[in-house]
Amino acid sequence: MKKVLVIFAMIVLAAAMIPAVAQPSSQSSSTKSTTKSKKQRVEPSVAWSVSEPLGLHYPSTIDTIHLDYHRRMVPSMVSDAWLTTGNYGAPGQNQIFMERPLTSEFFFEDAIEAWMHNTRTMRYYNTRIPMTLLSHSTGGDKYSNLDRTQLEFSGNVDRKTQVGGGFDYIYSKGSYDVQADKDFTWRLFGSHMGDRYELQTFFDHYNYTTKESGGITDDRYITDPAEVQGGVTRVDNKSIPTRLGSAHSHLEGSQLWLNQRYKVGFYRYRRDSITDTVIDRTYVPVTSFIWTLDFKHAKHQFLNASGTEDNEFFDHTYLSSEGTNETTSYWRLRNTLGISLLEGFNKYAKFGFSVYGTHEVRRYTQVTDTVTGTTMHEGLETVPAVVPHRTTQSLLWLGGQLTKQRGSLLRYNATAQFGVLGDVAGEIDLSGDVTTRFKMLGDSVSIKGYGYFKNLSVPYLLKNFVSNHFVWENDFSKTKRVRVGGELDIPFSWTNVNVGYETLTDYIYWDSDGLPAQHSGAIHVLSARLKQGLHFKAFNWDNSVTLQTSSNEEVLPLPKFAIYSNLYATFTIARVLHVQMGVDGNYYTKYYAPVYNPATMTFHSQHEMECGNFAIMNLYANFKMKQARFFVAWTHFNQKIKSGSAYFATPHYPLNPARFQIGVSVNFVN
Repeated sequence: MKKVLVIFAMIVLAAAMIPAVAQPSSQSSSTKSTTKSKKQRVEPSVAWSVSEPLGLHYPSTIDTIHLDYHRRMVPSMVSDAWLTTGNYGAPGQNQIFMERPLTSEFFFEDAIEAWMHNTRTMRYYNTRIPMTLLSHSTGGDKYSNLDRTQLEFSGNVDRKTQVGGGFDYIYSKGSYDVQADKDFTWRLFGSHMGDRYELQTFFDHYNYTTKESGGITDDRYITDPAEVQGGVTRVDNKSIPTRLGSAHSHLEGSQLWLNQRYKVGFYRYRRDSITDTVIDRTYVPVTSFIWTLDFKHAKHQFLNASGTEDNEFFDHTYLSSEGTNETTSYWRLRNTLGISLLEGFNKYAKFGFSVYGTHEVRRYTQVTDTVTGTTMHEGLETVPAVVPHRTTQSLLWLGGQLTKQRGSLLRYNATAQFGVLGDVAGEIDLSGDVTTRFKMLGDSVSIKGYGYFKNLSVPYLLKNFVSNHFVWENDFSKTKRVRVGGELDIPFSWTNVNVGYETLTDYIYWDSDGLPAQHSGAIHVLSARLKQGLHFKAFNWDNSVTLQTSSNEEVLPLPKFAIYSNLYATFTIARVLHVQMGVDGNYYTKYYAPVYNPATMTFHSQHEMECGNFAIMNLYANFKMKQARFFVAWTHFNQKIKSGSAYFATPHYPLNPARFQIGVSVNFVN
């Protein structure tokens, strides 16, 4: 009840303060005041994101839209087919293959990538007037509450310089026992967009802890509770026994990213046609010199205080039979130097061209290397490999980039990068896209083609790893990936079609023993996605349908069909309260979903239990009043329907049951 009152107070405060800011003064009717207000007219706020490695700008948005606001608080709706252990903020993996990122050099982070901030998701602002976005959402009762609080601040020092900061705090006890997770991230960021000098930088720190249940002991508590409870159909979710009770994973890390660009060019003057005096001048950059620094460190800990549970759950125990307390860490320092000939400095400069070099140092630290392949310990298995306690890599790439970011008819981006030093020697990474736009029925239709060719080295930890329950030493060859695809976007018919095809050769996957393995041969993935909206006056029906096939379901299992559907009405009450009210849900077909491994925070193949063929449906209402937006939702309301009874996205990890959730976000204009 207290949380509901807090959310209500935020809405009232926003509604009360905004008129005082937005409405003109009593003297605004006078000519003098009108003239003054024109002089002080505030320019519109803008936001942008950047791409690596050279920090190119791409337009972004400020998060103030109320449509579908509720969806971000449903754990299973991160994507149209999201593999998750159930709880909000919990480990997960995207099962829409074309949206899944590559395995990173520190694979523990991949499971929580959806809840982290990084270079790709970081946004920079030019708000003129200071902006503060404060959000809070909650759901469940005091035993299973789900809470998320977010703050984002940005303010300009002057027209060219901006500073900001924010935090994101997730605390969710979970609907089942031994499921709680806590994730706190904070960040500082800033930018300077001068005529000659540009700077974009951020520092981000995250601290993530999740309880590891190992899944429930018997799936019938969800699928057939009467059978496992002697005829009792009602289940106390918190009393369902789990395979682990004393284990948890902890991840902690930071990233400092700094991109600087110095531009050399000339001034272009505009003169009065009569007096020939200079009216104004514009700086036209021709060449820029770029330096990007990227420092990151991360640490993973897996702890289990119960040696008995530890030995029963895992197939192998190498270092300690009295429980597990192990740490794996790494850091990297990446420097990129580049020079760029800029697009548009004269009528013949139709594109931009850049060359760059990237040097990176990586340091991995694992559990102590006092254990060797010949050492035996009483009651333990022989360690099957010798893995160094500390390893340092020195890596170097050379690359080039060709871009065209201006023009309404044709835009493109092509990047080529080659590994020349260290373990990445021989790497090839080619990627690009091209987009054309044309007018049709008064709207702008776009066609985009994209593709890449990657011949990449396997990250070090997938080749060399030691822990209490998993040890490997692999001699993997480079993996090859070829992707081609196209996208058609027709705004006036609310249609978007995206078709992609990819061939993976020597693909690295996690096998049924929870170990990384390399598939010799090729795997082919075909994906087609249709997004179609139907709109008639206040009524709307948005759909996203994905069809995908994998030529090897044992190595790369994927649901063949996934859909998200949203049926809603939009209207306005008293000209100030904007409302979206409806029902949405997602569904995907059965497949052998990967199972979660708590010790490595990875998802590996299994062929015993199929997941899918259920729908998660939500009744919701999203509102926006001036600069406050809020929602109420009854999520997974169809839980008791028979078709939704076996709601496992991951084997032995049921999704959240039905619950009531609310949330509010306020844009405080200072």
